[in-house]
Amino acid sequence: MKKIVYLFAAVLLFASCAKEEIGGTATEALAGQWYVHVDAVDANGDLVYSDDELYGIGNFMLLTYNTAANTADELFVDDLESFWNFKVKVACSTSDKTFGNSDYADNIKYECGVKLYDGKILNGAATTPSGMPADSIVFFVEFDDDLTEVDDDVFEYTPDAYGFAKYRVSGFRYTGFTNDD
Repeated sequence: MKKIVYLFAAVLLFASCAKEEIGGTATEALAGQWYVHVDAVDANGDLVYSDDELYGIGNFMLLTYNTAANTADELFVDDLESFWNFKVKVACSTSDKTFGNSDYADNIKYECGVKLYDGKILNGAATTPSGMPADSIVFFVEFDDDLTEVDDDVFEYTPDAYGFAKYRVSGFRYTGFTNDD
């Protein structure tokens, strides 16, 4: 009887040690931690101000990740309060590795509209500072609270009042290597 109990315990032990495959999220192809910078561009996408001339933020972390619904057609883009303090849900296509919205979406961090569009992930298209290939991310973004005072206490949305129409965010997938920071 003792042998049967030991044999049963051994079988239970081996069964509990069996590894279960952990699956990814529905937006796994687009999700990641990114090391990015922001430039101001005109309506054609041509550079007007580099980050050094604009806000001097430098490179910062940005996250793209699935929503709680974990569907393949939407994801969050979150600047971790490093640039404009935005977190916005956008439409996406995991097969094309594209994302964005055609109109302003609600910013989850504070009350403002965020138009994030023409986003894409390009596999291996970036070169990190250490010279290694990495995935690239690029998108355009506009904020409806980017207001300009046009008269005493009268504000209107004029995205090109400063000589540019939108922001281009671009960078590479974070590698974690010190030489790439």
